Amino acid sequence: MQNTLRSISITPHVYSYAPGSVLLELGHTKVLCAITLQNNVPQFMRGKGAGWLTAEYSMLPASTKTRTVREISVMKRCGRSIEISRLIGRALRSVCDLSKLGERTIVIDCDVLQADGGTRTTSITGAYIALRLAQQGWLARREIAAPFLLDGVCGVSVGLLNDEIILDPNFEQDSSAAADINFVMTKSGKLVEVQGGAEESAIAWEQFDAMRAMAIMGSHEWFAFIDGLEWLSQPDAKPEKVVVKQKNKKAPMFSLQNRLQKSIE
Repeated sequence: MQNTLRSISITPHVYSYAPGSVLLELGHTKVLCAITLQNNVPQFMRGKGAGWLTAEYSMLPASTKTRTVREISVMKRCGRSIEISRLIGRALRSVCDLSKLGERTIVIDCDVLQADGGTRTTSITGAYIALRLAQQGWLARREIAAPFLLDGVCGVSVGLLNDEIILDPNFEQDSSAAADINFVMTKSGKLVEVQGGAEESAIAWEQFDAMRAMAIMGSHEWFAFIDGLEWLSQPDAKPEKVVVKQKNKKAPMFSLQNRLQKSIE
């Protein structure tokens, strides 16, 4: 049973011009997340005195073994990119009070530099960290009067492979899994969204509950990592790359069942 996240590496302030940006690496998956602020809102938000948040997700050509075609070259957006862009937007809007922005729009760009499973969940987590950095800078420069982030949010992928629960599967594990489910959760323990399902045959509810319990463990691990980033909690701290090497330990099944029972209670 794989019950820890893969190795994590994060580099802040990758862009000089973006108020917040990070390169988040999870195993061999690498996603570049950047935040910008525009002085307008979509037409459906005009006149309401509140802001908006939107996201764009894309996979760069060399991010996969077989070259991914640039969407601009075929003049058509990939349906998968649109779906994941909307997921990232929903995830981040769920923890923001956009009324504090005025009529301005936060734009989140997530570009996959290398894909090895979990690109959408890594994008959500990286986007949240980048947004924390941006909020920090906007407050320091008095571009906003008060914090707008109400909670933390992260994405966690869980797979079911050979009747074993796997936290944060890579592409090879994911492509062979009997089920693959993505969970988007807040730091306060609430659920934002669940995506996924069985691949070939239905799975038992007990297996889904075990996957949910594993996802909760993964979210705790993510937020412990984020809380340990000094340059997020201390504005004057030197922005440095942080690397955490995880060891995928095997937990006894009774341990997972105990955690599941506690989460139900």
